Amino acid sequence: MSISEHQHQHHTEGADADVDAAEYWERRYQERERVWSGRANPVLVDVVEPLPAGTALDLGCGEGADAVWLARRGWRVTAADVSATALARALGHAADAGVADRIDFQRHDLARTLPEGTFGLVSAQFFQSNVELPRERILRAVAEKVAPGGLLLVVTHATVPPWSWHPHEDAAVPTPEEELAALGLAPGGWHTERLDAPARQAAGPEGRTATVTDNVIALRRAAR
Repeated sequence: MSISEHQHQHHTEGADADVDAAEYWERRYQERERVWSGRANPVLVDVVEPLPAGTALDLGCGEGADAVWLARRGWRVTAADVSATALARALGHAADAGVADRIDFQRHDLARTLPEGTFGLVSAQFFQSNVELPRERILRAVAEKVAPGGLLLVVTHATVPPWSWHPHEDAAVPTPEEELAALGLAPGGWHTERLDAPARQAAGPEGRTATVTDNVIALRRAAR
């Protein structure tokens, strides 16, 4: 199993205008041997565990915990990220778990290229960035990759723990309803299965914990 290359460089504006997305995330991943916990995101587990396995797109897959969790449950996963370091780690975790043959890791600058095909599940878990990201445009584009009858699952930070970075700490956080409206999906084409902002306990470094809130949007595409 290898990592497919679909990388294009682009430059951002704002606080990190001199750093493109690939460079930013490479720098962040190379700071530590492991950035994330290695556990699948809890909302993904809660929403997807009852579903029959199919095909999935994991958007911004990072070090691969969600992709590995899905593959272990029989899903065939396309997992995309901009960071070559993250993807190499994810491939290693998939190999250790014995599911590398069920995951297609692809390197994409998602502002420029997206994986091909349609999927029964498109998952965007905390698809947020400290460099400029045309997030709504990308999510609208990947929504078109949800097969008829498939599920779009978008989870974002509504609050962040005290140990976390956040690019705009004082910015107003949209509600799940506002986030859904911003996606501008065609009315009548989707059924809302979940739209809420649950609280959970987050585990941080040095044994720290904090209560955080996530915005959750789960939409079922109309069958044709």
